[in-house]
Amino acid sequence: MNTPPPPAADTLATFERDGYSIIRNALTPDLRDRLLTAAEKLLASSLTQCRDREGDGKDGFRGCLNLDPTFLPLLTSPAVLPTVVQLLSPNIHLLSAHLIALPSGPPRTIRIPGRHGWLRGMYGVTADLGFPHTPRMAIKAAYYLTPVSPDCGLTMFLPGSHRLTEEPVVPVGAIDPPGAITPDITSTDAVLLENRTWHTGGINLAGRPRIALMLEFGYRWLHPVDDPATDLRKDPALTPIEQQLLGLPDRHPDGSLAKGNGAAPIGSWWESGPWASVSAQKR
Repeated sequence: MNTPPPPAADTLATFERDGYSIIRNALTPDLRDRLLTAAEKLLASSLTQCRDREGDGKDGFRGCLNLDPTFLPLLTSPAVLPTVVQLLSPNIHLLSAHLIALPSGPPRTIRIPGRHGWLRGMYGVTADLGFPHTPRMAIKAAYYLTPVSPDCGLTMFLPGSHRLTEEPVVPVGAIDPPGAITPDITSTDAVLLENRTWHTGGINLAGRPRIALMLEFGYRWLHPVDDPATDLRKDPALTPIEQQLLGLPDRHPDGSLAKGNGAAPIGSWWESGPWASVSAQKR
């Protein structure tokens, strides 16, 4: 992997303040088009392996890197990965690669008063640890592949909600908490958000599905949501960094235990690059 420039200071500062930030031009138009073609092919298929259909009409797949190699460049995106490492640490791997198609039309079972659809990421964590005690554990990179318009149902965010100690209140009869925003992005940008940031899918009235790819990176001591990338990891063309992100174990070549060895690829890359020390405060 070539060494990209260090993460922009304003991107890191915005993330710390709001719980999300935008990375402009994270995708080239050519890569975005190839990703969209692969996504549409999967969605049009009859494949049920890792299919993720929801009651509100969403369609998609978990573990989409296992299903089509076209998605693999997002694993080590030079525009995104350095910022993720800066905000977490080199001791990370991929938790989930989620393809989501949000249909166009009125809201169905969510995004209505009384069922507003706002949530934190990493389902179950807040229930287990409690709202005020949940730390930053993972960062998701969201890419929107279909044309972006004000009515296409982009993910909405509640800025600063990652720092709250109790669940935000959605007023009676409303579907959004006060202060909720829709980011101003294009289909070549990426949005980074952390697991504590309150977010929800917008309402898509654009007349076409909104197709997005969301890759979630977290600490290696967290269990991935996706099925193991067992077959993908056999590809001899994978780089060591890709191997780590896909679940490289803490082992010596002979199979014996080597504590921390599975994080060595990103650790070495990070230490040898033009980075500031990993100093983002974990709250």
